[in-house]
Amino acid sequence: MTQTVHETPGTTGPAAGRKGRRRRHLIPHLLAGVLAAAIFLGVADLIAQLFGPASSPLVSLGSTIITLSPSWLQDFAISVFGSNNKLVLYLSMGVVGAILAALIGVVARRSLRLGVVLVSVVAAILLVVVLLRPESSPLDAVPTIIGAGLGIFSLLLLSGAATGLTRTAEADRTDSQLTDSTPADTRRAAATRPSTEEERAHSRRRFLGLAAAGTAIAAGSITFGRSVNAFGVGAGEAAARLVLPTPAVPAAAIPAGASVGVDGVPPFITPNNDFYRIDTALVVPELAPDEWTLRIHGLVEEEVTIDMAELLDLPLEEHHITLACVSNPVGGDLLGNATWLGYPIRELLARARPLGEADMVLSRSVDGWTASTPLEVLTDEDRASLLAVGMNGEPLPAQHGYPARLVVPGLYGYVSATKWVTELEVTRFDAQTAYWTDRGWDAEGPVLVASRIDVPRPLARVSGGEELVVAGTAWAQHEGIAEVEVRLDDGDWESVELADEVNIDTWRQWRHTFADVDAGRHAVTVRAINAAGVTQTDERRDPIPNAATGQHRIEFSVE
Repeated sequence: MTQTVHETPGTTGPAAGRKGRRRRHLIPHLLAGVLAAAIFLGVADLIAQLFGPASSPLVSLGSTIITLSPSWLQDFAISVFGSNNKLVLYLSMGVVGAILAALIGVVARRSLRLGVVLVSVVAAILLVVVLLRPESSPLDAVPTIIGAGLGIFSLLLLSGAATGLTRTAEADRTDSQLTDSTPADTRRAAATRPSTEEERAHSRRRFLGLAAAGTAIAAGSITFGRSVNAFGVGAGEAAARLVLPTPAVPAAAIPAGASVGVDGVPPFITPNNDFYRIDTALVVPELAPDEWTLRIHGLVEEEVTIDMAELLDLPLEEHHITLACVSNPVGGDLLGNATWLGYPIRELLARARPLGEADMVLSRSVDGWTASTPLEVLTDEDRASLLAVGMNGEPLPAQHGYPARLVVPGLYGYVSATKWVTELEVTRFDAQTAYWTDRGWDAEGPVLVASRIDVPRPLARVSGGEELVVAGTAWAQHEGIAEVEVRLDDGDWESVELADEVNIDTWRQWRHTFADVDAGRHAVTVRAINAAGVTQTDERRDPIPNAATGQHRIEFSVE
C-alpha cells in the first residue's frame, strides 16, 4: 500500500526549499535597486552644491511635498516633531524611496530593460519637480541628469552581478543533485563546466565589490551633499558675514528681576542655537549680503529698492521681542525671546507712500514663501516692527533669516516673521493671499494670551518638604502680561509672583510656592491675564485656524 505524503505550511519539503531559495536569490537584486537609487540621488545631491538649492532632486522633492501637504498634516508634523519635522520628512522619504528602489531591483531581475525604463521615469518626474520650483533655472536640471545617468549605469552593473551570483548558485545546486540515473549528456555537460565553486566565489567577490563601491559612493555623496545643510546649525555661514553697526537706539537694559531664578525655567534671552526654527525651507537659502536687496512695490506712490549697504547706514534700532509659532501646542516650546537689531519697517514704507486703498503687505522670501501682514501693524508708531539684520548681538544666523528678515511683535510668525525676505508688496487682503492663508489659516494671526509651566516637568517626581516651587513663562505680545494665576489640583486660583516686565513685547517669567503639599500625585494648572484684562481661556482648540488654546496643566508626584 502506497502512502502519500502531503506538504503542509511550516514543513521543510521541496516546496519550502524552493521558496527559501527564491527569497535568498532576491536579496542581491533588492540591494542592487537600493544602491542604484542611492547613487543616483546622492551624486545629484553632491553636484547640486555647484548650483542652487532647488537643483537637488531631494531638496526639490521634499519642498514640493511640503507645498502640497494639507495644513492639518503640516500642523501635525510640527506639533509632534517640532523643529525635527524636516528630519522626519527626509527619513520618511528615504524609507519610501528605498522600498520603491528595491521593487525596481526585483523588476530588473526579470527584465533589465524594464528596470532601466522605470529609473528613467523616476528621473523624469524628479526633473519636472526640480524645474517647477519657483527659484530654479534650466541649469538646475544638470545634477538630476548626471545623477540619473550614473544611477542607470549602476543598476546595469549591480543587476548583472546579482544575476551572475544567482545563476552560479543554481548551477551549484543542480550539480549537487546529479546521480547515476541522471542522463549522460547532462553529466558530461556538468563535467566540462568550470568548477561551480570557483564561479560562485568569483561572482560573490564581483557582486560584493560592486556593492561596497556603490555603498561608498552613495554614502559619501549624501554625506557631503547639499541636503545635509538642512540640519546644520551653521548652514550657509560661509557667506560673507555682516559687520553690524552700533545701534542708534540700543535696547533697554534687562533688569536682574526679569528672571525668577528657578532652575528649569528658560533664560530671559533665548540663545541663538536654542531658538526654535519652523519654516518650509528644507535647505537654508544661501544669500550673500552684497547680493541682497529689498523691493517695496504694489499699491504705492513710489517703488523703493534698498540694498544691504544702504540699510546698514540707516539709524538701526535694537529691541527685545518674543516670537511665537502659531503651531505651538498648549505648553509647547515653539517660542523664544531675542534682542533684535534692525530698521523700522514703517520708515521704509513711508518712503514708498502706500495708497489709501491698501490694507496688507505681502512679504516674500527668496525661496518664494509669503506672509500677509496688516499694513496698520507695520506702520504702527508704537510697535517695534523691524527689518532685522541682527540677533542677540550677532548677524542673523543663516537658519533664522540671514542676511535680513522681518520681526513683528504681537503677530504669529506665519503672518509676519518672513525670513530671507527680499520683497514687500503693498496690496489688499481681498486681492492677495499668502502661503498659510491659502491653507485655511486666519489672514491676520494676532498672538493670544498664553502661559506655560516649566517647573516641575510633567510626570516629575518632586521631593516632599514644606514648600513646592512652581514656575514658568507667560506671554501676550504687544499687550503685556498683567497677572498669572495657578491652582493646585482643583483648588482655588492663586496669584503668583511675576518677574519684572522688560516691555510688553516680551514674555514674562513667574513663580509660586505652595506650602505643605501632601505626598502623592498632584496637578498644577496655569492661566495668564493680559493688560487688557483678557484671561487665557480654558477651552481646548486645535491650532488651525489661529493657534491652539487651553490652559496648561501638568501632573507630578510628591515623594
